Amino acid sequence: MKNPVQLERYLQFIAIGLFLVLINVYGDRFFFSLDLTEEKRFTISEATKKTLHNLDDVVYIEVYLDGDLNASFQRLQKSIRETLDRFRMYAGNRLQYKFINPDAFEKQEDRQGFYQQLVNKGIQPTQLFDTENGKQIQKIIFPAASISYQNEERSVLLLKGNKTATAEEQLNQSIEGLEYEFATMIQKMSQQKRSVIAISEGHNELNNNQLTGLLNTLNESYIVERINLQTNSLDGINAVIIPQPKIPFSPVEKYHLDQFIMRGGKALFFLDMAQMNLDSISIGGTYAFGYDLQLTDLLFRYGVRLNQDLVQDTEMGTIILNVGNLGNKANLQPVPFPYYIKLNNFAKHPIVRNLNGIYAQFLGTIDTVKADGIRKTPLIFTNKYSRTKQLPTMVSLDEVKLELDPELYRKKYLPVAYLLEGKFTSLYRNRYAPQGVQNPKIIPQSPETQIFVCTDGDILKNDFDPKTGNPLPLGFEKTTRQTFSNKELILNTLSYMLDENGLILTRNKEITLRPLDKFRIGEEKVFWQTLNLVLPIILVLAFGGLRFFLRKKKYE
Repeated sequence: MKNPVQLERYLQFIAIGLFLVLINVYGDRFFFSLDLTEEKRFTISEATKKTLHNLDDVVYIEVYLDGDLNASFQRLQKSIRETLDRFRMYAGNRLQYKFINPDAFEKQEDRQGFYQQLVNKGIQPTQLFDTENGKQIQKIIFPAASISYQNEERSVLLLKGNKTATAEEQLNQSIEGLEYEFATMIQKMSQQKRSVIAISEGHNELNNNQLTGLLNTLNESYIVERINLQTNSLDGINAVIIPQPKIPFSPVEKYHLDQFIMRGGKALFFLDMAQMNLDSISIGGTYAFGYDLQLTDLLFRYGVRLNQDLVQDTEMGTIILNVGNLGNKANLQPVPFPYYIKLNNFAKHPIVRNLNGIYAQFLGTIDTVKADGIRKTPLIFTNKYSRTKQLPTMVSLDEVKLELDPELYRKKYLPVAYLLEGKFTSLYRNRYAPQGVQNPKIIPQSPETQIFVCTDGDILKNDFDPKTGNPLPLGFEKTTRQTFSNKELILNTLSYMLDENGLILTRNKEITLRPLDKFRIGEEKVFWQTLNLVLPIILVLAFGGLRFFLRKKKYE
């Protein structure tokens, strides 16, 4: 018969073994994490957690940033992997991902074929310049991912940020936005019900061809309709976009728009304040007059006033001009034009955080007026050196020939877009409805809702390829071939207004750069290298000597 003490030890050993097995089996179902970073960079927002918990099927993610990368893109790759690992904590096996190296194909033709597959998905390559064995080399990388969910596949660009920032800052901005880029795409693909977006017509607004880029973008996430406000009260609509109207709104249309907002609807106004014939500029110039859209009293009641002016700025876009004939052919060249403006100054707000600039044409400015209970946030500003010209004013191509006089550009950071939030008061409070409204019922005040007002309708307008006539992507400037964030501005604004979960707030995540002092590195390099090599050896010898002395003293 075995010793009872020995038997008890066997049972304890078996019990501990079973306990460890149970921990390994069920441990992945229960987890916790502790984020000790100052900016909470490893914390997933509640909105993202809810999106991942509500997945009905498996999300497959392929990341194409793999292979031989430099230190900067290795940091981006590591951050992508960490983000997806944290996503799996909440999605479990319903989220699968893998990294793919586009250069892993041995044959050149297979590699080029895979490159073309990625381009067909809308994933554009990035040129990476690096130094290898003392020589500068050029590589093609794809900092993007494709997400598949229930027979649907979409692409996500992971290298974003403001192009005016340094390469390190832009990479940091991309890392800050990883959670939002992945989570918002997963949410769009998995959502059961889509919001309805109405785009107004009947006032000579931008047509469908001019809005091709916007419509293609919105159709991926929303149900989009063109609606005439004269005959439609916007019932069943979640948000309405007013895209550069040129004809005044009738009292009935204004009533329908006001009462839509009073019912909690969201509105985005993109209004030009200057009417002019751009084709007439080349023939001695033309006068720009102010529009009278009959919306002044409506917007005034909501808290803003659009000024009758035009902005000129030193951060100019370009216009194609004939700068002189070459033989019998016109010499067409891009020339800076002060009315075409690259906007790069934004508020600290998730809608405009880390955007790569906005491209605008013939901007005006906005002032605020008193509106009780309304929070007014200026989102977009002109640059440091700006000026305004009161309407009516002459606009001429001769202005591109003038020397840039710093004394004229004394204004700075003029607001050109506002976000209004709160409970709005109806224009028709204590008033009768306009004649022609059927079954009028005036709601005097709205629930909590939002209105976006911008003084340029061209932000929504896509340009066209002069060779093929095909529409170019929204925000693409064809002379510099740079893509601005006009599309992201619209999507972020709608997401902020319509997403009840608040996923857009993850764009507020901030990762602080803490670069080392390069001068101190050079001066103290030898000291720290010596300290790191010698100090561990000294500590080990000291510990061994102390332990030997204590043992000798104890047992001697």
